[in-house]
Amino acid sequence: MRTTPAPSPSAADKIDIPLHAAMARASMSLSHASMLMAWLDWALHIAISPGKRLELLRLALTQAEALFHYGENCAASGPLQVECCVQPPTQDRRFHADAWRLWPFNVLHQSFLLTERWWDAATHGVWGVSSHHEDMVAFAARQWLDMASPGNQLMTNPVVLQRTFEQHGANLVCGALNALGDFERYLSNAPPPGAENFVPGRDVAVTAGKVVLRNRLIELIQYAPATPKVYAEPILIVPAWIMKYYILDLSPEDSLIRYLVEQGHTVFCISWKNPGEGERDLAMNDYLELGVMAALDAVNDIVPGRRVHATGYCLGGTLLSMAAAAMARDGDERLASMTLFAAHTDFADPGELGLFIDEAQISLLDAQMAEAGYLTARQMAGAFQMLRSYDLLWSRMVGEYLMGERAPLNDLMAWNADTTRMPARMQGEYLRRLFLNNDLSEGRYPVRGRPVSLGDISQPVFLAGTETDHVAPWRSVYKLHHLCPAELTFVLTSGGHNAGIVSPPGHPHGHFRMETRRAGGSSLAPDLWLSTATDHAGSWWPAWHAWLVAHGASDQAAESPALGSHAYPPLADAPGTYVLEK
Repeated sequence: MRTTPAPSPSAADKIDIPLHAAMARASMSLSHASMLMAWLDWALHIAISPGKRLELLRLALTQAEALFHYGENCAASGPLQVECCVQPPTQDRRFHADAWRLWPFNVLHQSFLLTERWWDAATHGVWGVSSHHEDMVAFAARQWLDMASPGNQLMTNPVVLQRTFEQHGANLVCGALNALGDFERYLSNAPPPGAENFVPGRDVAVTAGKVVLRNRLIELIQYAPATPKVYAEPILIVPAWIMKYYILDLSPEDSLIRYLVEQGHTVFCISWKNPGEGERDLAMNDYLELGVMAALDAVNDIVPGRRVHATGYCLGGTLLSMAAAAMARDGDERLASMTLFAAHTDFADPGELGLFIDEAQISLLDAQMAEAGYLTARQMAGAFQMLRSYDLLWSRMVGEYLMGERAPLNDLMAWNADTTRMPARMQGEYLRRLFLNNDLSEGRYPVRGRPVSLGDISQPVFLAGTETDHVAPWRSVYKLHHLCPAELTFVLTSGGHNAGIVSPPGHPHGHFRMETRRAGGSSLAPDLWLSTATDHAGSWWPAWHAWLVAHGASDQAAESPALGSHAYPPLADAPGTYVLEK
């Protein structure tokens, strides 16, 4: 199969593409034009909304009065005896330290929280502002406020000042050295300190297996059995191409793949190639044919006569759902079940990530990809950092640069720094057809020349979402209930997009909710589901294992298959070569 080359750029494109690519490099790939349109939309409409402005004036006066009385009561009774006039959200950890209750830091942080509330009111509920622009303006206001937060400044953070006094400024010297080291690593594109302790094949991705298929896009790894007998039906894992596959095979104690093998499953996993300029014309269709379908053909040859439990994570789950819908349309019955981890199938409400998906933003990315032939993780880092600015940016800067403390790198953090690239054509198709146009959920996405429908999928589905996911919010993941009539078991697990999936048994504080909707049954609204689903302590991995067993063949025990076959001989030891490409 050959991919049709992308059309050659026009004369105008030869001028505009380099200019837009340079603008993208100067703005961390974020579109200033898109943000300017949002601010203009908001500013013009609030200018012609005198009632809204009066309401905001009344709110400002009420807040000023509350802050004055709070300060007055603190002066009379002592700050520790007075209840704050505004409480931060439960998940807000910025001002939890007792030192924030002392003067003047109590007034500073209370004033800041009141200002946040005022801007939240100011950026919402303005007549005539589009919902997308409203979300963008509210998000931008939060980012600017975060920059001015008293917790992020040396002279207004009592915890930092106390550490500086105790260490006679040594923390600031350590912080300056940390900042200098990070800047040097940024310029040289070097990994963070400690990443050398998590090398794939040595420290992570160490589950034994063989590469049994290699093409220009994937290596397929078959893992060696760890039990005398195995379940009859194999598992094929399709990870996201935006990240290295070993998120599911980290250190042995955190490895989902190792866990599955130890439970008696035969496991195959795709390892995507890290594409370069030579792969610029690879399309979404190539990821389906050279990825999912080629891997499935190999699994069927190595484990003949058995249907497959197909499993997709994040973008890999979206890709798998396309493949499953196309197979259902074409009468291909090789799948026993489908499992999706934190995967979008309906992109109508992708959460805050949707703030960065509009025509202006995608065009900026297109310009960068047209020059290089691919999109790098660094080019998208600005957007992801702002989505979780406190966790990914400000708390780290305060801890490492003001407190002088470096948190030790763990396997998940090291994996997160082991970034990948995305081919220009595929990524453009993905962003436009799925994020921008929502073609998959609306039955317009073509596979092999004809549109597919998720409503054609009849195999049992296991669907996992995570409570604090900022990439695939669980309520968006949950929408598959309304698109697919098959039996669907939904699990909502504690944690975020990665930590919620990498949740092995034995980790403290883990919990999950799990309910099954029968085939053809009606679905609850997500918040009603949340209020009625039973909460279970511990990891959800054993529940998924039990689900796989329950939806397997009647002859559960079988002899372990050989590693590879005549048509697919072993080519190399796991983790293969593609995962090592930088």
